[in-house]
Amino acid sequence: MEILLQSTSIFLLVFCRMTAFFVVAPIFASRGIPNSFKIGISAMIALLIVIIQDGNQVIPTDFNYILLIIRELLLGLLMGYVAVLIFTVIQMAGSFIDIQMGFGIVNVIDPMTGASAPVLGNFKYMIATLLFLAMNGHHYLLDAVIRSYNWMPLSNELFQKIYHGSIGEFLARLFSQAFLLSFQLAAPLVVALFVTDVALGFLARTAPQFNVFVIGIPLKIMVGLLMLLLLIPSFIYAFENLFQVLFKSLHNLFGTIGQRPT
Repeated sequence: MEILLQSTSIFLLVFCRMTAFFVVAPIFASRGIPNSFKIGISAMIALLIVIIQDGNQVIPTDFNYILLIIRELLLGLLMGYVAVLIFTVIQMAGSFIDIQMGFGIVNVIDPMTGASAPVLGNFKYMIATLLFLAMNGHHYLLDAVIRSYNWMPLSNELFQKIYHGSIGEFLARLFSQAFLLSFQLAAPLVVALFVTDVALGFLARTAPQFNVFVIGIPLKIMVGLLMLLLLIPSFIYAFENLFQVLFKSLHNLFGTIGQRPT
């Protein structure tokens, strides 16, 4: 009976981490995926982890067990946030482009998240999602979250890391890296549209009879769409590098909270 109680306690802790991860993680957190599927796959993966991991861990059954649940929930949310932040880079890049093209006032509903998203950001996000699924990125994501127990077992030191500021420093560096990556993705189109603005400024000075506001908006849209058409083939390489950053960030998160398995 004691062994059954310990196994159940371990399973519930693993289930908390898996559920928190699937609530936030990209692809899996989509509104199109039923909640029953998320709970089912979380329970199935948690059961597999309990079977393959060392079951000799002693889990307290007193008030400290609530702290363990909170710690596992925070770990799952943290892993999911790191993954979704890298995907948000694509929408941030789309926002930069939309502002330059004049699409900043037009937003559409993202079916993946249910939130308002920029037009080009949503378009890039769909391409990135298809590419991520085509390269079996969701399998690598599942593999990473399962291997997280080799780095961060149930006896991890998350609260100490948060107290000492390691997690905050890691998230600050990751957010700055995400902002830089989003600007790099948007740079070709932003530069082309900026040159278009400069050309329109020279036109307004040399030929004041032209109404720059009338011809400027459709011209910038045409230039932006033409540049987007030329750059679509390069999205594959850009998104592949972005996914490498995603898995490297998860690896760095594991190293920040836990220790490399021996």
